[in-house]
Amino acid sequence: MFGYLVRRVVSGLLVLFVVLAATFALFFYGPADPALSYCPETHCTPQRLETIRTALGLDQPVLTQFGHYVEGIVAGNDFHAGTITIPCDAPCLGVSFKQRADAAEYLWQRFPATLSVAVGASVLFLVIGVGTGVWCARVRGSTLDKVIVSGSLFLNAMPYYLLILLSWLFLVSTWGVFPESGYVPVTRDPVGWVKGMLLAWLVMGVVNATSYTRFSRGSMVEAMNEEFVRTARAKGLSERRVTMRHALRAAIVPVVTIFGLDFAGLLSGTVFVEKIFDIHGIGAVSLSAIGQKDLPMISATVLIAAAFVVAANLVVDLVYSLVDPRVRLS
Repeated sequence: MFGYLVRRVVSGLLVLFVVLAATFALFFYGPADPALSYCPETHCTPQRLETIRTALGLDQPVLTQFGHYVEGIVAGNDFHAGTITIPCDAPCLGVSFKQRADAAEYLWQRFPATLSVAVGASVLFLVIGVGTGVWCARVRGSTLDKVIVSGSLFLNAMPYYLLILLSWLFLVSTWGVFPESGYVPVTRDPVGWVKGMLLAWLVMGVVNATSYTRFSRGSMVEAMNEEFVRTARAKGLSERRVTMRHALRAAIVPVVTIFGLDFAGLLSGTVFVEKIFDIHGIGAVSLSAIGQKDLPMISATVLIAAAFVVAANLVVDLVYSLVDPRVRLS
């Protein structure tokens, strides 16, 4: 087990390094000049543009900038903007061009908003999706089973950002069924936290539940045809116990995979949800950073997203061995 963890951690670090290098390459060798975003169009002389490049540290060779960035992650670094020196302790993910602040600290302040979206939505789509899928498997072939599966396919085929936008336009802006959305810290106002996040949770929960309904149903149908389930029925166990204790444990393994990756994706920032529902989380920050060509903030959000995915893959593999005794890590 220890050797397996060491190999996975090392491979994960290599993946993060490649992701970071690719982000730098795409940024610097792309068609746009980042310095132009900070140079007024009416007064953007070549001299001023060069001054901005120097202030942002973009006048140095790409490999030198990349080396400084990696050094900052490992040992910290100090960034200079004219006469101002901004200290950045390890792990330093750079100093934002726009905010003039530690990118990691800036994102950490907005992480609770993204975490609130991720946790609330994941609880809903797990309960709704897995519960509906298990129930459909027990009544498979019935009219209601066909209606639910067809409905989940229809919702899953629609662009989820369109559903989010329509939900906000009608349920908040037009009809006023839900209050104005937005993030309020739960420690400051628990009721306001729920009110501000409720519609985002419901929309994300319903949209993602469609996939879990189909996956859970397919896995349950396959598990309920296994020999061990037929043996459990032959022993005289109740159908509820056969379903929940025997079939569901085998059927839940594929669901664990998609949940781990989906949850990591939610933690990386739900861009459209945060933008439409005015939730200032990591997703909204990353969208703004792309528009502003803010390399340190873009690199920080990409690196954090990749770290969540790598960690989720490792956790999923570990959970496999607990959920399914047939899986062994080596």
